[in-house]
Amino acid sequence: MGSGSHNVYLIISKKRGLYKTYVGYAKNIRKRIEAHNSNKGAKSTRGRNWKLVYKRKFKDKKLALKYEYILKKHRKLRKKIKEKYIQNYG
Repeated sequence: MGSGSHNVYLIISKKRGLYKTYVGYAKNIRKRIEAHNSNKGAKSTRGRNWKLVYKRKFKDKKLALKYEYILKKHRKLRKKIKEKYIQNYG
């Protein structure tokens, strides 16, 4: 097992009235979101301003990556997190 925590996160962005979400893995979420917001993150996140709306910590990288895969594929859960964010902050 490696040192530090392993994080799975969900970020959200609003552009022209439409919301887009992105799920990712990072050891340092703050730096990763800064990369997304400075067009150095994943290609699909470029050109948008992202906000962290959900995160989960893991001690084990393998478990974190497994959960990241699940969250990416679980559209209903992503939609629920997105709708909760829009209801509270949108």
